[in-house]
Amino acid sequence: MSEGAPTSWEEVARTYGRKIYNFAYRLTGNPDDAADLTQEVLLRVRKGLAGYRPGSFDGWLWRITRNAFIDEVRRKKRRPTVPLPDEVDRLDAGSAPEPSEVLASVRLGDDIQQALLELPYEFRECVVLCDVVGLSYEEIAGAVAAPIGTVRSRIHRGRKMLKELLS
Repeated sequence: MSEGAPTSWEEVARTYGRKIYNFAYRLTGNPDDAADLTQEVLLRVRKGLAGYRPGSFDGWLWRITRNAFIDEVRRKKRRPTVPLPDEVDRLDAGSAPEPSEVLASVRLGDDIQQALLELPYEFRECVVLCDVVGLSYEEIAGAVAAPIGTVRSRIHRGRKMLKELLS
């Protein structure tokens, strides 16, 4: 290792741990997220320390911190979490409909199901999300990662194909 670079993981944690946390806190703005990010950075440093090439150790360390932060932001976009409202705990379980009632309300006729399966996937996906699941065009656009105009076009064309298949 180069001069001035820590020789062990423990030395990195002891020397840079607080600095990593402060940087992580500035990136996340949340003490819990900063602690998680610091832990992730120290784990990555532990894995990568043996392969560290002499150079700017500080630059290497902050690049790891930044990359770990960006990875976490991307992970949260893929799997967003929303806390449940407080009243969820107080819901009466007996008020939910029976599973057979739910199944009957979303069950499609065999002819409709067969026609849906004959649609190209892009059209089938949008039609089902709109007409069966009940999502808005904006929600569908987000789910399928397509512009809203494309979603509207796919729904329109998919319904038209369904009508032709069913007649």
